[in-house]
Amino acid sequence: MASSALQIVGLVVGGIGLVGTFAITGMPQWRVTAFIENNIIVFETIWEGLWMHCIRQANIRMQCKVYDSLLALSPDLQASRGLMCSASALSFLAFIIAIMGMKCTQCTGNNKQTKGHILLAAGVLFILSGIVVFIPVCWVANTIIRDFYNPVVNVAQKRELGEALYIGWVSAFCLISGGAIFCCFCRCNEKARNYRFSAPSHHTSYKTHHMQRKTESSYSKSQYV
Repeated sequence: MASSALQIVGLVVGGIGLVGTFAITGMPQWRVTAFIENNIIVFETIWEGLWMHCIRQANIRMQCKVYDSLLALSPDLQASRGLMCSASALSFLAFIIAIMGMKCTQCTGNNKQTKGHILLAAGVLFILSGIVVFIPVCWVANTIIRDFYNPVVNVAQKRELGEALYIGWVSAFCLISGGAIFCCFCRCNEKARNYRFSAPSHHTSYKTHHMQRKTESSYSKSQYV
């Protein structure tokens, strides 16, 4: 019962990371307008994402435009687009594999060892996808902070951290946590299985000891004769 609950917790945490990964891949709020110094046009907000940039006016009207070319993006956003697509595919694959390895599913049979290996593979994929999410989010955040404090960069071109970056950090943490739960679960099961196979039972020990005493008794009688 406890093992099933632990599997469900790992699947739910990994599923939250999966949803967050898909969300931030399509969200335009990676970079947002910084209202500093002379840039105080607060009724207009600019969002820059991986696929489009949007202009929101007075919280009423919003216009978005897809980037005309990949080469028009900065190097960090170009790399982030590819990494986030890879992370989305990895996290989705990990989620499907985790479902196949759950105790409540029968598509892979009832072999506990096989299910353990499947969950271990899902855990590794979850951790890998979390790392892949973490890299572009931290890269873009570092670029934004570096340009914000760079006096050479024009004030109108400075940006702040968008909501997508914060969601990205949470999603990466959830993916890594879900993968760690599956890996720890498989490791604990493997140790328990090895201990169960290596520890002799009391009945076997008693039977072996009884046979040894019987053999010794027979040997003593033969010597006496």
